[in-house]
Amino acid sequence: MKKFLAMLLAVVMVLSLAACGQQAAPAPAGNEPAPVEEVDPDTLPAVDTWSYDTANYYADSEVVYEGVLGGYYEYYQQALAATDVSERYALEAIAEAKLLDSAIMLPTTTRGGNYSISRVAPKTANSTLWGNDSDRFHNVLVATEFIKPADRDEIKAKWAELSGTGEFEAWAKQFLADKGYELKDTYTIGYTSDPQTWDGLATYRAADSEAIVNTIDGLLEYDIENVQQPALAESYTVNDDYTVYTFTLRQGAKWSDSQGREIGEVTADDFVAGMQHLLDSQGGLEGLAADDGVKIVNAGAYINGEVTDFAEVGVKALDDYTVEYTLEEPCLWFTTLLGYNPFFPLNRAYYEANGGKFGADYDAEAADYLFGKDPDHIAYCGPYLVSNATEANTIVFTANPNYWNKDGITIKTLTWMFNDGSDDLKAYNDAKAGVIDGAGLNNAAVEACKADGLFDQFAYISDTDATSYMAFFNVMRNQFANVNDASVGVSQKTVGQAKLYNAAMQNIHFRHALATSLDRGAYNAISVGEDLKFNNLRNSYVPGNFVSLPEEVTVEINGTATTFPAGTYYGEIMQAQLDADGFAVKVWDPTLDGGIGSGDGYDGWYNVEYSHAERDLAIEELKAAGYEISKDNPVVIEIPYAGNSEVRTNRANVIKQSIEATFEGVVVVNLIDCVDTAGWLYAGYYPDYGYEMNADFMDVSGWGPDYGDPQTYLATMTPAPGGMVKSCGIY
Repeated sequence: MKKFLAMLLAVVMVLSLAACGQQAAPAPAGNEPAPVEEVDPDTLPAVDTWSYDTANYYADSEVVYEGVLGGYYEYYQQALAATDVSERYALEAIAEAKLLDSAIMLPTTTRGGNYSISRVAPKTANSTLWGNDSDRFHNVLVATEFIKPADRDEIKAKWAELSGTGEFEAWAKQFLADKGYELKDTYTIGYTSDPQTWDGLATYRAADSEAIVNTIDGLLEYDIENVQQPALAESYTVNDDYTVYTFTLRQGAKWSDSQGREIGEVTADDFVAGMQHLLDSQGGLEGLAADDGVKIVNAGAYINGEVTDFAEVGVKALDDYTVEYTLEEPCLWFTTLLGYNPFFPLNRAYYEANGGKFGADYDAEAADYLFGKDPDHIAYCGPYLVSNATEANTIVFTANPNYWNKDGITIKTLTWMFNDGSDDLKAYNDAKAGVIDGAGLNNAAVEACKADGLFDQFAYISDTDATSYMAFFNVMRNQFANVNDASVGVSQKTVGQAKLYNAAMQNIHFRHALATSLDRGAYNAISVGEDLKFNNLRNSYVPGNFVSLPEEVTVEINGTATTFPAGTYYGEIMQAQLDADGFAVKVWDPTLDGGIGSGDGYDGWYNVEYSHAERDLAIEELKAAGYEISKDNPVVIEIPYAGNSEVRTNRANVIKQSIEATFEGVVVVNLIDCVDTAGWLYAGYYPDYGYEMNADFMDVSGWGPDYGDPQTYLATMTPAPGGMVKSCGIY
């Protein structure tokens, strides 16, 4: 499942940062943290001079995970074992209810739902909710002027009418011309974080994959009408039980280097090499092919070392232009994954020429390993080559002269312009000046846009999507300064305060109190303004309307047989379980969206009365366990933020004020200034393991789906290193 580990942007921009991937496999030998020497913590004044013993970190993670998330994981396993789709959805909803009830994470927002201005015609980029295809921009229609809201509405209405007919793009071009818009063949957007690697098979971060996906094609690709079309595959067949998928490749598709020189033809072996490199590199996405996504024969066994001969894995080149995937169990939605980077091809000869090796010889740290280190050391088979990649400045994608569909792309030059978030008006000012082609409008930008007389003419409310941003609570904190630079994000806690915090976070009532203590509307208003503060609030991890039951199903809710009719939304089942558990949050409101129901657009978590009741229970239980929590001995919670951004600074202060006010003095929030965006990201976005997470509360990450089953979200919280569960300090 896609770890659309999406960075929560304070500056609302067209391009948000995310990270693709799924939970990682168990950490390979040598990656575990080194043990520390025994010390007397009472002699140490602050945790920045002392670290918890990490020698048994993974064993401790197992214990803490079972105590905190054991209920969720039990139902999740039941859901995976279900053979009926409706039963599976219902059990997944119950599993998520248990996950939310654990209160180790707090839903915040989704993407979109904010005021925006844009020269890009709506619905001319793919809008499928899963995978990478929505990040492919080769067919967007970009005007030289901002598109008016009324025209945007008409285009969207026509898309709904024409979707699936293949006629929308031509209609949209004619409509824009008739309205007096002139189209251009360039598209410029803002970005906030440089790719850490250009190897799309060895990363789970969307900051990487959002760039790489424009350089490489998959077997199939969703078009702008959200219909899956042939890409590197011309056609495919599937056997009767959906365990063998066979793809016939188009002949003549070429690989190129960064200079546009042909280096080979795309063949079936490239997909075999790509899968082996995915499983060798264990960059966080390999589970999609081996465990919690689809189960390719022996892929999991290869990762675990039980199978060492890759020829035994179920990806075969039957000939130069035929590739076959064999699965361990039926999967009807396998093809929905094929535009997503875990299933990218890899030119074997080019990879090896740049130091790449396979199997036991794989070593990304070898001195001669250059593959993916920069865009000059990757092979291209997609619509663009990277002609410029200047760190924290500009990335330029130019049309690939050897692309198999070079005459079918609309945008010839795609440019990314860096924005570090330090200037809250930069995105708006750049869009107004034509430097970029669109921008979300934060609170300051809305006022500037109104002052410039552009708001009433061009501002519209952007669509929300399936990306769920979350705030995570660290339940087992081990790190007290950024792992990349120990001078950044340094904790202010004493050892005693660190111990009290960790003890408190093991208490379910304390976590309930914390999760319901934050005024999320006030928090969101800092970014999007008072008028829209509830508009893109999300109340669950999986959107409540993500799936509905195809058929009636009966499941047990806390021992009571409960029947849900066909058509029941996932969110309604979640709410039923949460109500039965007595966790006073609202993740589904059946009255919204014209009576269809929704889990978005309101704050279903902020509940001061309930928070007080849970706080008091926590204080009583912790006192019995030997821990005093009082105004004289408060729980100290540390929250990092990027001090170079006014929006992020103000948002951090809202969190502090809201939590402290709700807890009435028994919780104190320390705001840790990480100086700039990079320091903030290294505190809680870039770490690969839970023991590296340098925060108690972190609101920098989220997730978006890889395919149309709730498993695509839920698998990220299973017990293994590298998944989203790391954001809680576990694994």
